[in-house]
Amino acid sequence: MGGIHPLGLLFIAVLALMIFGGRGRISNIMGDLGKGITSFKKGLKDGVDETKDAADEALDVTPKKDEKQ
Repeated sequence: MGGIHPLGLLFIAVLALMIFGGRGRISNIMGDLGKGITSFKKGLKDGVDETKDAADEALDVTPKKDEKQ
């Protein structure tokens, strides 16, 4: 009743292998995640710059108010 089942041992072994073994697998995954976040932030910044440029080039199409009213 208080023993560890073979499936539990297998799960613990796989988890330990992912954390400590596999030639730095977790380290590689975290490195790729960091690169992805950096790339995403750069893309957001570039998108904001493009939006500002487009707003500067936009034409003013609002009608002029009559001064006599």
